[in-house]
Amino acid sequence: MQQYRTCDKLIAFVSNSAWSVYNFRMDVIRHLLSEGYRVLVMAPDDEYSSEITASGCRFIPLHFDNKTENPFRDLFFYRQLKQLYRIHRPDFIFHYVAKPNIYGSLAAAATGIPSVAVITGLGYPFARKNLLYRIVKLLYKKALRKTREVWFLNNEDAKVFISEKIVHIRNVKVLPGEGVNTEHFYPAKRKPREQPFTFIMSTRLLKSKGIRLYADAARILKKKNYDVQFLLIGFFEKHHPDSITQEDLDNWEKEGLVHYKGFAKDVRHWLTQADCFVFPSFYNEGIPRCLMEAASMEMPIITSVNRGCKEVVQNNITGFFCKMHDPFDLADKMERMINLSTEDRLHMGKQGRLLVIRRFSIEKVIDEYMNILTRDYPD
Repeated sequence: MQQYRTCDKLIAFVSNSAWSVYNFRMDVIRHLLSEGYRVLVMAPDDEYSSEITASGCRFIPLHFDNKTENPFRDLFFYRQLKQLYRIHRPDFIFHYVAKPNIYGSLAAAATGIPSVAVITGLGYPFARKNLLYRIVKLLYKKALRKTREVWFLNNEDAKVFISEKIVHIRNVKVLPGEGVNTEHFYPAKRKPREQPFTFIMSTRLLKSKGIRLYADAARILKKKNYDVQFLLIGFFEKHHPDSITQEDLDNWEKEGLVHYKGFAKDVRHWLTQADCFVFPSFYNEGIPRCLMEAASMEMPIITSVNRGCKEVVQNNITGFFCKMHDPFDLADKMERMINLSTEDRLHMGKQGRLLVIRRFSIEKVIDEYMNILTRDYPD
C-alpha cells in the first residue's frame, strides 16, 4: 500500500444502510481515520450504527425508502441530503447504491462538494427496459454529470453506462470490487472429515441470488442418494418483492434439503464448517463480497456465469461455473465437486485465495480512495 500524507478533512460516506457501510467499507474507513481524516456516515439507522460510531465515526441517520418509486419521497430525500451537506460541509462525499448515487450526487453538486458515485451493481431497474429503467437512466445521466468520477465494480456494468451514454468513459473507473481483508478472512482448520460433505451458501435471501436453484439442486443430489448437507445463512429484507419466504425455508427444512442457520454477523465460523461455497446468482451483481470472502478462506466455489461472479472464479482452477437458471447443471457441478479428491479440492481453494490476494485485496481498494482524496484538482 502506498504512503499518504495525513489530513484532517471530513469525508462522508452515504449509503442505504448502516449495515452495508459496516460490512463493506469499514476497512477503508479505519484507514482514513488512521491517516487523520474525520469520517461522517449517513445512512438509515440500524443495529450497526453503534458499531460505526464505536469505530470513531460520526453517524447521522437518514430517512428514506430505498424501494419506493414515489417522486415526492425522493424529492424529500434530495432536500434532506442537501440540507445536511450545507450544515456539515464535508470536504468529499462517497455515495453508494442507486438513490444515494442519484440524489446525493445532485445534492453534492448543488452545494459545491466534490463526490464520487460508486455503482455497486445495476440491480432491478436495469433488468428490464421498462418505464422505470428509462426514468432511472435519465436521473443517473443528470446526477453523474458533475461527479469527480463514477466507480464500477466490474467491466460489464461500466460498459452498460457508457454504451447507454449515461456517463463518459473519461469519468469511469473500474475497481477490483470493494475489496476483502485477506488477513481477516484467512484459511482456518476445517471440520472433521467424518461429517458429510457440506455445501454452503451465504447471501441476502433473494430469489435472484439463486436460493431456489440451490434447493432444487439439493433435491436432485438427494435423489441420487448422496450423503450431503446444504447450509444457508443470510438475512431477510422486509417487504422486498424478490425475497424468498419463511414458508420456502420451512418446506426445504421438512424435505431435508436446505438447512437455514439464520444471519451470521461473522461468517467465518460457518465457512469453516463446509467443503464448498455455492452461489448460483442471476442478480445484476457488482463483485459479490461473499465470493471474495469464501475464496480468501481457501474454499472452492461453484458460481454462475454471471457478471461480477465470474470475475472471482477461474473455471476448473479455483472452482466451477454453472449455467444461470439451471438447477440440473448446478447439481452436475456440485456432483463433480463431491467426487474430487480432497487434495484436488484443497488445491482449488489455495488457488482461489491467491487469486483474491492478487486481484481483490482491500489494500488495492484503499489505494483508489486515497488517490482521489489526495489528488490535486484545479479550482
